[in-house]
Amino acid sequence: MKKYFLIASLFIGAISGRSQQLQTSSFYDVQSVLDNPSMAGMTSKGMIGGIYRTQWNGFSGAPKTATVYGSFELPSLKIGLGGYAYSDKTGPTSRTGLALSFAKHIAVGNGGRFSLGLEARGLQYSIDMAKLQNTLGNDPVLGAGDNKFKFDAGFGISYVGKKLQLGASVNQLVQSKLDFYTGNLSRSEEGRLYRHYFFHGAYKLTLDPNTVLTPNLMFIYLPNAPLEVQGGVRMDYKELVWFGFSARYRQSLMFSAGFNLTKKLGIGYSFDLYQTPVSTFDDRINSHEMTLRYNISK
Repeated sequence: MKKYFLIASLFIGAISGRSQQLQTSSFYDVQSVLDNPSMAGMTSKGMIGGIYRTQWNGFSGAPKTATVYGSFELPSLKIGLGGYAYSDKTGPTSRTGLALSFAKHIAVGNGGRFSLGLEARGLQYSIDMAKLQNTLGNDPVLGAGDNKFKFDAGFGISYVGKKLQLGASVNQLVQSKLDFYTGNLSRSEEGRLYRHYFFHGAYKLTLDPNTVLTPNLMFIYLPNAPLEVQGGVRMDYKELVWFGFSARYRQSLMFSAGFNLTKKLGIGYSFDLYQTPVSTFDDRINSHEMTLRYNISK
C-alpha cells in the first residue's frame, strides 16, 4: 500500500498543477499530432497508428498508457483532420479521453506550408476508492464522487518545409475544474486541468542518398512546474530502418529503434532509462514503449 500511496501522491500533485498532467511519448518527434493539432495532415497524406507505454515498471500501480491516433490530409480543401483516443492508468487513478483536430494548411512557397489548428477533447478522470481507502481513509481531497467528465480545447500553429519543421501549441485551454475536494479547508490552488504549452522543432540533414539525420527538440511548460526540455536525434537508413537517441533534461535517457515491415507498415520500440526523481526510490526504474504505424499512402 505504501507504493500505492506514492502513486496517489503523484496524482494529487498533478491535480494541483505542480507536475505535467498529460501523458508523454518517447516518439514525440514522429507523432506530433498528439501535442499540436495544427500538425494534422502536415507530414503524411494519411496514416493511423497505435502506442502502448509502460512507465516506472519497478512500482506497483505504475503508469500504463494506450493510444490510438490518426492524421489525414484533404489536399483539395487544403485542410488536415486528426485525432486520438487514449486510456491512461496510474495506480488507483485513470484518464480516458478523445481528441479531434482540424487544421488549415496555407502554402508559403519553396515547398513549405504554414498551418493553424484547433482541437476539441473530452476527458474522464476516475479514482478507484477501494485502492485508497486503507491508506487515505476518508481524506476530503478525494470527495464523494470518483468520476469527473470534462470538455476542453487546444490550439496550435506550425510550419513544415522540405527540411525544417517548427510548431507551438497550447492544450487544455479551458482549464476545466475537477473539484474532487469537498472539504471546507482553505486552498491556495484549485483542482483543474492546467494549460500545457508545447514548442517543438526538427531539421532534416541528408548525409548521403540513403541516410537522413534528423535532430529534434521540444519544450513543455505549464504553471508551477519546471520547464521540461527533451531533445535528440534520429537516423533513417534507406527508409527501411531507423535508430534514435533522446534525453529529457534531468529525467531520463531514451533509446529507440524501428523498421518498416512493408512500404506502408512500420513498428518501433523505445527504452527509457530514468535517473530522477524515481530512481531515488528504486534503481530498477525504466519504461518501455511500442508503436505501430500504417501509412495509407506510400
